[in-house]
Amino acid sequence: MMLFYRKYGSGPALMILHGLYGSSDNWVSIAGKIDDRFTVIIPDLRNHGASPHSSIHDYDAMSLDIKELADELNLGHFFLAGHSMGGKAAMKFAMRWPERLLGLLIADISPVNSTERFKKDLEKHREIMQAMISADISSASSRKEAEALFSSLQSEKLTGFILKNLRRKTDGGFTWKINLGTLAASIENIMASVEPGKNEDRSISGFPVFFLKAGKSDYITDDDIGPILKIFPGAEIITIPEAGHWIHSDNPEAVVSALLKFLETDQD
Repeated sequence: MMLFYRKYGSGPALMILHGLYGSSDNWVSIAGKIDDRFTVIIPDLRNHGASPHSSIHDYDAMSLDIKELADELNLGHFFLAGHSMGGKAAMKFAMRWPERLLGLLIADISPVNSTERFKKDLEKHREIMQAMISADISSASSRKEAEALFSSLQSEKLTGFILKNLRRKTDGGFTWKINLGTLAASIENIMASVEPGKNEDRSISGFPVFFLKAGKSDYITDDDIGPILKIFPGAEIITIPEAGHWIHSDNPEAVVSALLKFLETDQD
């Protein structure tokens, strides 16, 4: 599947993958802070943003999409970063094609999901998706009216993030950019652990690997460090203070600093 993407700057290639409900828009401000050092490529992942929709949404498919985009752009070797769902897609790419990477940065997500956290995440995202499915956004005449439909989420920040997926229709109402039906049907795939397959590298090294742990998030816990280091034995865990799960929004300066570490390490 050929993904929609945005491209900025010059220098070594860095591809950044957004999370669930997100799009390339989420990382444009970060790109603007590093595009004097990197050629920054930000795709919309399948079933998100302006990219094609599909009935398949899993990490094998998403990682293959990334390979196809990298091949299309003639990226022999490149840096890869991903947040949340995009981080899992990035890890799966690293497991399948580690020889293509110059470095890997994973923002606030672990490759493994414990049974307890899996159930918690599943319940949370089913609630969000049910709110989106139930909302009669086609009848809303303004963003403010659409926002009022999501009072059950009880989070202004989450509601604002979700509403970035609205698209105005020609008749004046709204529709969703994302493929909500497929994402809802695939939510267990999205929340699942990402571990090396039978024919994939089970211990990945040879390039810098950074995991950014948000200080106010529980998506990477102390219990996750062992499994992370088992798959990525040289990984550096970097705690980002004063940041929740939307780490690039809460502390963009720290995320930029971590991305620039790629260049420092590459020169060693």
